[in-house]
Amino acid sequence: MLVLGIESSCDETAAAIVNDKKEILGEALLSQEEHKAFGGVVPEIAARSHLEHIDGILEQCFAKTGLELSDIDAVAAASGPGLIGGVIVGVMTAKALAVASNKPFVAVNHLEGHALAARISNDVEFPYLLLLVSGGHCQILVVKDVDQYERLGTTIDDAAGEAFDKVAKMLGLGYPGGPAVEKLAVAGNEQRFTLPRPLIGSNDCNLSFSGLKTAVRKIIETYAPDGNLAHADIPAHDVADICACFQYTATDCLCRKLKKAVTYFKQAYPQGKHLVVSGGVASNTYLRAKLKNLADENGLVFAAPPIRFCTDNGVMIAWAGLERFRKGLVSPLDFKPRPRWPLDTSAPKAAGAGGVKA
Repeated sequence: MLVLGIESSCDETAAAIVNDKKEILGEALLSQEEHKAFGGVVPEIAARSHLEHIDGILEQCFAKTGLELSDIDAVAAASGPGLIGGVIVGVMTAKALAVASNKPFVAVNHLEGHALAARISNDVEFPYLLLLVSGGHCQILVVKDVDQYERLGTTIDDAAGEAFDKVAKMLGLGYPGGPAVEKLAVAGNEQRFTLPRPLIGSNDCNLSFSGLKTAVRKIIETYAPDGNLAHADIPAHDVADICACFQYTATDCLCRKLKKAVTYFKQAYPQGKHLVVSGGVASNTYLRAKLKNLADENGLVFAAPPIRFCTDNGVMIAWAGLERFRKGLVSPLDFKPRPRWPLDTSAPKAAGAGGVKA
C-alpha cells in the first residue's frame, strides 16, 4: 500500500510517499525563508509560496522513488487546521491528483498527522497518552485509535511554541525562535529569575503561557529605560539566563499538567503503555529529557518522532493518510478545507467507504 501525502498548512511545502511497511520511499520539503524579515509567518506570503512551489516539490518527491502517480493507492493532504490559503493549495492539489489517477482522496487533520507521527518510527500501540505541542497548538490527549481522541487539556491562550517564538522575538533572536532559545538556554542559569506558572494550581489539565510570556517581557523592559524593547541592552549572559528560566518554567508547566494526565490515563486505560510527545516543540531536547523522566517515574515508555519529523512535514501526513485509508476513512471530493478543526472532531467520510486491508 502506497500513500502520497501533501503538507501546506503553514510555512512548509512538503510531500512524501510512504508504504504500510513504515518505509519512506520519497520525500521533499521546502521551508519558506520569506517570513524571517517579519518575525513570524505572513499568511498571504505563505499561500503564494505554496502555490509557486507545490508542483516542484511533488516532482522532487516522485523523482526520488521511481514511481508514477498511477502506482499510488491514495492521495492525502493536510486539510486543516492551518492558514487557510495554504491549506487550500494542498487540498486542491491532492484532489486534482486523486481525480486524475482515479484514486481515493484522504483529508488529514494536520494535528492527527502530528499525533500519529511517532508510530512510523516507534512500536507505539493504541491507546497512548500524547502531548501535542507546537507553535499553534498545545494539547494533552489520549489517542485511543485512528480518528478517536479524548482531549484532556489544552492551552487557553498562547501555545507553548508561540510563547517560545515571542520570547525570542523580544530578545531579538530571530525567527523561528524556539531553537535559538534552546541553544542559548544551555549556558544560562535556569534558577536566576522566578517566573509565574499560570493555572498550575487548577485541578484540570489546561495550560496557559500568556502570563509567562508577559513576565519575561517585564524582565526585558528593565534593560530598556525608555520601555522600547528594541532599545534594550542586555548582556549576553543575561540573555542566556532569561532563555534558561523561560524554558525551565514552560517545561515545568507542561510536565506538571501532564503528570495529572498520566494519573488519569493509567486509571482509565490500564492497558496503555506509552507517553508520546509530538509537534514542533517536541524537537526541544530539554523538554524530551524531562518527559522521559516523567514517563520512567510512572512506568510508561517514552516515545517521540525523530526530530526532523517533529516540525511540519509530508511524511506525517502521508502516514496519517495511510492509517486512515486502511481503515476505510476516505473523504468526499467536496470536502472543504478548514482553518479550524479540533482533533476530537471527525472528518466527513465518503459514501460507501469501508475497511481496506493492508
